Amino acid sequence: QVQLVESGGGLVQAGDSARLSCAASGGTFSTLPMGWFRQAPGKEREIVAAISSSGGSLYYVDSVKGRFTISRDNAKNTVSLQMSMLKPDDTAVYYCAARQSSLRSTYYTQPAQYSYWGQGTQVTVSS
Repeated sequence: QVQLVESGGGLVQAGDSARLSCAASGGTFSTLPMGWFRQAPGKEREIVAAISSSGGSLYYVDSVKGRFTISRDNAKNTVSLQMSMLKPDDTAVYYCAARQSSLRSTYYTQPAQYSYWGQGTQVTVSS
Protein backbone atom coordinates (compact mmCIF):
# COMPACT_ATOMS: atom_id res chain seq x y z
CA GLN A 1 0.00 0.00 0.00
CA VAL A 2 1.39 3.37 -1.02
CA GLN A 3 0.80 6.40 1.16
CA LEU A 4 1.13 9.92 -0.25
CA VAL A 5 1.40 13.13 1.74
CA GLU A 6 1.34 16.52 0.03
CA SER A 7 2.82 19.69 1.42
CA GLY A 8 3.13 23.26 0.25
CA GLY A 9 0.46 25.46 -1.21
CA GLY A 10 -1.50 28.03 0.68
CA LEU A 11 -2.51 31.56 -0.25
CA VAL A 12 -0.43 33.36 -2.86
CA GLN A 13 -0.87 36.37 -5.08
CA ALA A 14 -1.23 36.28 -8.83
CA GLY A 15 2.18 36.17 -10.45
CA ASP A 16 3.81 34.49 -7.46
CA SER A 17 5.46 31.11 -7.36
CA ALA A 18 4.79 28.15 -5.11
CA ARG A 19 6.09 24.63 -4.74
CA LEU A 20 4.15 21.52 -3.87
CA SER A 21 5.82 18.37 -2.65
CA CYS A 22 4.52 14.85 -2.26
CA ALA A 23 6.27 12.29 -0.08
CA ALA A 24 5.59 8.65 -0.82
CA SER A 25 5.97 5.66 1.45
CA GLY A 26 5.01 2.02 1.45
CA GLY A 27 6.08 1.17 -2.07
CA THR A 28 9.04 1.09 -4.40
CA PHE A 29 8.91 4.72 -5.41
CA SER A 30 11.20 4.36 -8.41
CA THR A 31 8.64 2.09 -10.08
CA LEU A 32 5.66 4.43 -9.59
CA PRO A 33 4.47 6.79 -12.30
CA MET A 34 3.22 9.92 -10.54
CA GLY A 35 0.77 12.67 -11.29
CA TRP A 36 -0.47 15.97 -9.94
CA PHE A 37 -4.18 16.68 -10.29
CA ARG A 38 -6.33 19.56 -9.18
CA GLN A 39 -9.97 20.10 -8.47
CA ALA A 40 -11.65 23.47 -8.26
CA PRO A 41 -15.09 23.92 -6.66
CA GLY A 42 -17.83 22.64 -8.96
CA LYS A 43 -15.36 21.20 -11.43
CA GLU A 44 -14.06 17.75 -12.17
CA ARG A 45 -10.62 16.65 -11.12
CA GLU A 46 -8.13 17.35 -13.89
CA ILE A 47 -4.59 16.36 -14.64
CA VAL A 48 -2.02 19.09 -14.15
CA ALA A 49 1.21 17.21 -14.79
CA ALA A 50 2.47 13.65 -14.90
CA ILE A 51 5.84 11.97 -14.82
CA SER A 52 6.96 8.47 -15.68
CA SER A 53 8.72 6.31 -13.11
CA SER A 54 12.04 6.92 -14.84
CA GLY A 55 11.43 10.66 -14.81
CA GLY A 56 12.19 10.83 -18.50
CA SER A 57 8.64 11.32 -19.78
CA LEU A 58 6.62 14.34 -18.75
CA TYR A 59 3.13 15.63 -19.45
CA TYR A 60 1.56 19.03 -18.79
CA VAL A 61 -1.96 20.21 -19.39
CA ASP A 62 -1.92 23.09 -21.86
CA SER A 63 -2.99 25.66 -19.30
CA VAL A 64 0.17 25.21 -17.22
CA LYS A 65 2.78 24.63 -19.92
CA GLY A 66 5.69 27.00 -19.47
CA ARG A 67 4.62 27.84 -15.92
CA PHE A 68 4.68 24.55 -13.98
CA THR A 69 7.43 21.96 -13.70
CA ILE A 70 7.04 18.45 -12.36
CA SER A 71 10.06 16.59 -11.06
CA ARG A 72 10.87 13.59 -8.95
CA ASP A 73 13.68 12.51 -6.67
CA ASN A 74 13.72 8.74 -6.54
CA ALA A 75 16.37 8.79 -3.82
CA LYS A 76 14.11 10.84 -1.54
CA ASN A 77 10.79 9.28 -2.62
CA THR A 78 9.35 12.64 -3.51
CA VAL A 79 7.65 14.29 -6.45
CA SER A 80 7.35 18.04 -6.71
CA LEU A 81 5.38 20.59 -8.66
CA GLN A 82 7.05 23.95 -9.07
CA MET A 83 4.44 26.52 -10.02
CA SER A 84 5.27 29.98 -11.30
CA MET A 85 3.30 32.90 -12.73
CA LEU A 86 0.30 31.68 -10.80
CA LYS A 87 -3.13 32.83 -11.88
CA PRO A 88 -6.47 32.95 -10.03
CA ASP A 89 -7.62 30.13 -12.34
CA ASP A 90 -4.98 27.91 -10.72
CA THR A 91 -6.93 28.03 -7.47
CA ALA A 92 -7.85 24.46 -6.52
CA VAL A 93 -7.12 21.57 -4.24
CA TYR A 94 -4.04 19.85 -5.62
CA TYR A 95 -3.65 16.10 -5.31
CA CYS A 96 -0.67 13.85 -5.73
CA ALA A 97 -1.37 10.43 -7.26
CA ALA A 98 0.57 7.24 -7.90
CA ARG A 99 0.10 3.87 -9.51
CA GLN A 100 2.04 0.73 -10.15
CA SER A 101 3.45 0.16 -13.63
CA SER A 102 6.18 -1.89 -15.21
CA LEU A 103 6.48 0.67 -18.02
CA ARG A 104 9.36 2.97 -17.11
CA SER A 105 8.70 5.61 -19.75
CA THR A 106 4.93 5.87 -19.55
CA TYR A 107 2.94 8.56 -17.79
CA TYR A 108 -0.78 8.49 -17.08
CA THR A 109 -3.23 11.36 -17.32
CA GLN A 110 -6.61 10.02 -16.22
CA PRO A 111 -7.72 9.92 -12.57
CA ALA A 112 -9.06 6.38 -13.03
CA GLN A 113 -5.58 5.20 -13.97
CA TYR A 114 -4.23 5.97 -10.51
CA SER A 115 -4.61 3.74 -7.47
CA TYR A 116 -3.19 5.89 -4.71
CA TRP A 117 -4.03 9.47 -3.75
CA GLY A 118 -2.88 12.00 -1.24
CA GLN A 119 -5.25 14.01 0.91
CA GLY A 120 -4.85 17.15 -1.18
CA THR A 121 -3.47 20.59 -0.46
CA GLN A 122 -5.24 23.89 -1.12
CA VAL A 123 -3.70 26.45 -3.42
CA THR A 124 -5.48 29.80 -3.52
CA VAL A 125 -4.29 32.50 -5.89
CA SER A 126 -5.62 35.96 -5.20
CA SER A 127 -5.85 38.61 -7.90
